[in-house]
Amino acid sequence: MKAALCILSLAALAACDSSPKIEAKNASVAEVAAKVRDAGGTDAFLSPGKWLTKATLEEFSAPGMPAGIADDMKLKMEAKAGTESCLTEADAKKPKGDFFTGKNENCRYDHYTMGGGKIDAKMHCTAGGGTQQMTMTGDYGPNEYNMRMTTAMDLGRAAAASGMGSMTMKLRVEGKRIGDCDKKRS
Repeated sequence: MKAALCILSLAALAACDSSPKIEAKNASVAEVAAKVRDAGGTDAFLSPGKWLTKATLEEFSAPGMPAGIADDMKLKMEAKAGTESCLTEADAKKPKGDFFTGKNENCRYDHYTMGGGKIDAKMHCTAGGGTQQMTMTGDYGPNEYNMRMTTAMDLGRAAAASGMGSMTMKLRVEGKRIGDCDKKRS
């Protein structure tokens, strides 16, 4: 889930129709982050300010998972109004390399294309003996974004021994700028 949220940060920098096109194949997260950062600095990228992001779990499959856990996850996500975050003007113009994914060195993009208000990406990650494949497609503008994400995980031998070796999630993620960032209190 953390990787999915991190990938959203990359997606949030997608631009409107006048944006530069960013393309990468077989690229590390850092390489894609650098391409996005280098293309920044225009008003076409995501507007700075306070953002509200809402993720909706559309499908969840985890053979071997105890009954009810998937339903509980969906209910918890539906109950949450969303997550607010502040994108500073400096980060909107020139985001730091780890702005997108933290220090995740175990992920690699099979492909990443962003431009003309659209994004299409596929990434794979490895961690703890398991693997994760993610796809992401969506539409973006400076003040909102909408995307679909699919994550398929092979949880590795340790999880398989417990009867739960794979998991698939499909999410719809929507974000919009809701105002200026809160002023920091001294």
